[in-house]
Amino acid sequence: MILVGIGSALLPDRWKSPSGEIALIRVQGMLMDSRDIVRQLSDHRHNPQVRGIILRIDSPGGAVAPAQEIYSEIMKLRADHKTVYASMGTVAASGGYYIACAADYVLANPGTLTGSISAVMAFNNIEELTNKIGVKPNVIKSGKFKDVGSPLRAMSPEEQKLLQNVVDDVHLQFVQAIAKGRNLPLAQVHKVADGRIMTGQQALELKLIDEVGGLEKTIELLAKKLGIEGRPKVIEQKETIPFLDWLLQSSLSSGLVETLMPSAYPRLQYLWFP
Repeated sequence: MILVGIGSALLPDRWKSPSGEIALIRVQGMLMDSRDIVRQLSDHRHNPQVRGIILRIDSPGGAVAPAQEIYSEIMKLRADHKTVYASMGTVAASGGYYIACAADYVLANPGTLTGSISAVMAFNNIEELTNKIGVKPNVIKSGKFKDVGSPLRAMSPEEQKLLQNVVDDVHLQFVQAIAKGRNLPLAQVHKVADGRIMTGQQALELKLIDEVGGLEKTIELLAKKLGIEGRPKVIEQKETIPFLDWLLQSSLSSGLVETLMPSAYPRLQYLWFP
């Protein structure tokens, strides 16, 4: 008993809970940075009190790398025999679905917007505008593809082919991740991996999710899976917000913050954004 007490005292504060069987992690908004989610997943993987994790996903996706990093961390949890369930909220599309398909069991509401299994790169071409106002760009580069995607000129066919190959490769990585996570044949995933969105009900019919239901049902099913009697106490870490971000968000409108802060949106994305 003394050793147990000492061990509990040495646990980090964020791990201490009257009942640590199930942990809840929220994945919300654009996926631009995976650090906080990966940290929480890693904490729970090393925390013997946590037996199962629920990912509550409300995201249209975002940058490719963060989705892949979160997916990888979920697979580590599964390899360490921790059960991971995914609960889709309003939207769990593209990179949001990429994350979900790594879980042991996936639920969505019948009207959840999901799917959008695709990759995208979007560029603007303002060449005609610059010609009208008399701007003449002069680019010095060490390789012919160094300024590919420049908004100041149209792409050559060779450049379009290069970028298409990049997008196709990342798209194939998406398809392979779904096939592995959902235990589906690659050919079956390819049939619906054309960027289409779908409802949770349609995703169920395509075996992209396991069951229809909300967060409460997900908690109940995971508790039953873990052999927990009664309603479990779900633990949830508080998100840490850097002081400068907190100060800006509390003092300025979100629109003004986006105007003042440099844009972080990547060009290569797993994103559904109509």
